[in-house]
Amino acid sequence: MRHSYEHGRQNALGLNRTMHARDYSDVLERIQAAIEEAKLVFSKYKLGEIALEYKAGQDPVTQADKELDAVLRRNLLRAGEGWLSEESADDLSRLRHERVWVVDPLDGTREFVAGIPEFCVSIAYVEQGKPMAAGICNPASGEVFLGSADSGITYNGSSIQVSQRSTLQGATILASRSEIKRGEWEAFQNAPFKTQPMGSVAYKLARVAAGLADATFTLSPKHEWDIAGGAALVLSAGGHIQLPDGSALVCNGKKPLVSGLIACSSLLKEELLQFLSLYPQLMPEQ
Repeated sequence: MRHSYEHGRQNALGLNRTMHARDYSDVLERIQAAIEEAKLVFSKYKLGEIALEYKAGQDPVTQADKELDAVLRRNLLRAGEGWLSEESADDLSRLRHERVWVVDPLDGTREFVAGIPEFCVSIAYVEQGKPMAAGICNPASGEVFLGSADSGITYNGSSIQVSQRSTLQGATILASRSEIKRGEWEAFQNAPFKTQPMGSVAYKLARVAAGLADATFTLSPKHEWDIAGGAALVLSAGGHIQLPDGSALVCNGKKPLVSGLIACSSLLKEELLQFLSLYPQLMPEQ
């Protein structure tokens, strides 16, 4: 296990290595252990035959969500660390901690229930508000994305980084299936890029981090647990993350909700932001 971390660390982008002296190998070991146990939970369920319940606010939840939350907490949380999970009651004592786990045990529950292989476990390790390490696993596709600020990221054990595309022409932008269904992407029908619908915002971000897509953005509010893991991977892979208003992502807020998120390679940032500025009706004032 440590060998894969060292392999990723040796090939990581120098930018992250020079900016962050902290060694996150112990954190990554905990994340990988949590992912391996989460896979065992998923193996008990057959896609398309999963009972669905609804939480307050009509958000879907399954027994798997609850089991996964317990697995993650047991493998990840240590004394002196905070916890923020979609499936746990929010304990605001986390605000007193510099190091906090921000997790979504099952991002893409609707896809999980429908048998669409676009759901994942998302784990983020946040330090002083910054997402510094993460692991995302899609058990249906067998994909594991793992990395940190000091090591870069690996995709199924191999070192990888964000796309090196520098123009929107021909780029692949991952879009929320739900947002497309609601008509929120109709404004981009004549855009120079290709839009690919996909479930789970965490999974979309992970694919951008691994260079499997060029960018993703959502101009709809998202909870921190939806985006923290994917954002950590994008940043660790040398990419760019920001909120729609231009500000940086800061996690472990009292109200863990942000206005949206834009993720892409640093090479694509300027052109993508310039493109989005043409739609002021969609973007909040900066």
